[in-house]
Amino acid sequence: MARLRTCSLTWAALIILLLPGSLEECGHISVSAPIVHLGDPITASCIIKQNCSHLDLEPQILWRLGAELQPGDRQQRLSDGSQQSTITLPHLNHTRAFLSCCLNWGNSLQILDQVELRAGYPPAVPRNLSCLMNLTTSSLICQWEPGPETHLPTSFTLKSFKSRGNCQTQGDSIMDCVPEDGQSHCSIPRRHLLLYQNMGIWVQAENALGTSMSPQLCLEPMDVVKLEPPMLRTMDPSPEAAPPQAGCLQLCWEPWQPALHINQKCELRHKPQSGEASWALVGPLPLEALRYELCGLLPATAYTLQIRCIRWPLPGHWSNWSPSLELRTTERAPAVRLNTWWRQRQLDPRTVQLFWKPVPLEEDSGQIQGYVVSWRPSGQAGAILPLCNTTELSCTFPLPSEAQEVALVAYNSAGTSCPTPVVFSESRGPALTRLHAMARDPHSLWVGWEPPSPWPRGYVIEWGLSPPSTSNSNKTWRMEQNGSATGFLLQENIRPFQLYEITVTPLYQDAMGPSQHVYAYSQEMAPRHAPELHLKHIGKTWAQLEWVPEPPELGKSPLTHYTIFWTNAQNQSFSTILNASSRGFVLHGLEPASLYHIHLMAASQAGTTNGTVLTLMTLIPEGSELHILLGLFGLLLLLSCLCGTAWLCCSPSRKNPLWPSVPDPAHSSLGSWVPTIMEEEAFQLPGLGMPPITKLTVLEEDEKKPLPWESHNSSETCGLPTLVQTYVLQGDLRAASAQPQSQSGTSNQAGPPRQSSYFKDQIMLHPAPPNGLLYLFPITSVL
Repeated sequence: MARLRTCSLTWAALIILLLPGSLEECGHISVSAPIVHLGDPITASCIIKQNCSHLDLEPQILWRLGAELQPGDRQQRLSDGSQQSTITLPHLNHTRAFLSCCLNWGNSLQILDQVELRAGYPPAVPRNLSCLMNLTTSSLICQWEPGPETHLPTSFTLKSFKSRGNCQTQGDSIMDCVPEDGQSHCSIPRRHLLLYQNMGIWVQAENALGTSMSPQLCLEPMDVVKLEPPMLRTMDPSPEAAPPQAGCLQLCWEPWQPALHINQKCELRHKPQSGEASWALVGPLPLEALRYELCGLLPATAYTLQIRCIRWPLPGHWSNWSPSLELRTTERAPAVRLNTWWRQRQLDPRTVQLFWKPVPLEEDSGQIQGYVVSWRPSGQAGAILPLCNTTELSCTFPLPSEAQEVALVAYNSAGTSCPTPVVFSESRGPALTRLHAMARDPHSLWVGWEPPSPWPRGYVIEWGLSPPSTSNSNKTWRMEQNGSATGFLLQENIRPFQLYEITVTPLYQDAMGPSQHVYAYSQEMAPRHAPELHLKHIGKTWAQLEWVPEPPELGKSPLTHYTIFWTNAQNQSFSTILNASSRGFVLHGLEPASLYHIHLMAASQAGTTNGTVLTLMTLIPEGSELHILLGLFGLLLLLSCLCGTAWLCCSPSRKNPLWPSVPDPAHSSLGSWVPTIMEEEAFQLPGLGMPPITKLTVLEEDEKKPLPWESHNSSETCGLPTLVQTYVLQGDLRAASAQPQSQSGTSNQAGPPRQSSYFKDQIMLHPAPPNGLLYLFPITSVL
């Protein structure tokens, strides 16, 4: 039933909404302002008319901002019977939102009325207003910065007027220019402009919260004209024109046709195509000739060039840069100094090896395409005989017998360098002393010497791998011009772990001294392999080892020592150090029939390297030796037992625990507790004729003589007095202690002998010899 009732109410609500005068016509919202500053308060009221008869008499009005319900301030009935509800939003933080007035109808929320609320900012003042006169489109193009976002629909209008003065007085107005939405530039057509008359221009921004205007710009359209750039092109070659100089470019340009009547000035910029060089600016350029020769560039280098122009001397704006033009400069003859060095071959003294290095004399020394070595015979005027033409930095050629000097030049397509004379002088100067070399790092070597006297004018330093190859092409050399130098750092063509031969030759005026040689490693490395161990002989407690040293290698530091390591089965390690000249070693002190692991380590100043592991087992001892060892071990064990026994017998502290001390009854208080009847009654052992017994003594074990009254016949004991029979036991002590006796109404029990025992009649037992007599005496206290 409840579900049926809900469906009925829903259908009823739909019917009412479709009828004329529905819920939407019942309510109306009024707001204080539909557009406010972002964050400002806003007040709204909703009035429900009285003629809405299908509503409750007291309907509850609800407010909703966007999708969130908002509490209303108050709800009241007006004088005409309508209901009114008001709401105040203290801070409207939405740039755009819908405020709705609603009622609960059935199970749904019905909207009576809604309004759109907008919040934002008034327009900021437009900034950076600027204008350009474009002669191509014949229009004045102005642009500006609109300022920050207003969150409200804002319109911009470019306003202008004509003025005959400095825009202080306003003349004829010019039609407003309204840009498209989202754009901040606008164009005034040529028909509304006077090119040489001032005009005032400004931008007006407007939205629902206010209006702002930019500062006024007063200008003459031609004063802000922007020309199009000329077109650069290469100058056509002419037979009458001289070829361009080295490092120069000849170019021309074609001006923009619509600006031919305008005086201009232009400037050029250029940069090399290779590398990351910045633009270099050249200007102003002469416009009358429409051509220009650009010099001071690198020879034989490709360049990129551009040009631009501006109205001159009247005001204007620079044009854009023209499209790029690429040209290549001409070459110049090499401007270099050639440092030379030569060497005669040992097998053929007339064959000369000539080396050289170009040293630029200027920053733009020109490119070098090759070198020529030539000789001018003395008898032939003007004749030059080429000896070598190469692109390398060395040359080998046969020297004519009468030649003492040759000339070396560098050349390219523009010409040759100044000739460098090479004089083949003999070694007549003094040699340098104390030549030495050492490695600074894996890629450099320091070579030092002591200068000779007199000082030379320079030195030639050569270095290369050793041993030298059949060709000297791997040699590197350098000339040191300072004759007082005492060393040089070699950093060119130095590789680690290599042996280098370094040669230093002093140079004198028209002579040279003898060459000195020294060898050095750039960086030494540890041995590649350690020698392999071999077992030569082995015994029960020793092993003889030998090895073959590795042959020396280039770049390897010489060995300093060997170290032998051996480890037994208990993982105990031992080692010993041997000198580098050792070829074998004998290990002593090994255990027989034991396993050992041995390896050899080779060491140098550059590091260490371990060899392979050798595993061996010592020999097992023979049978006779084993018997001797067992006999010695048994003898040692026997001696140990004898010494231990003697020590136990002789030491009182060890004897007492094993053989307890027996108290002496003679020195005890025996007389104080012996009964009186024993003093009065005297008895004799039968057949012995001994005097009366007044004292009884227990014999020690070492006394073996039997007493006169000792007898194995038990009948003799029966002949003793009654008082004595009570205290005398005959036979085995252990048997006597096991049989209970009862005499005169007294029951006594004897157990194994011990220091002291407590019985019923207080009897103290003392040990007696085997099969002897045990004398028992009554005591009053335990001793």
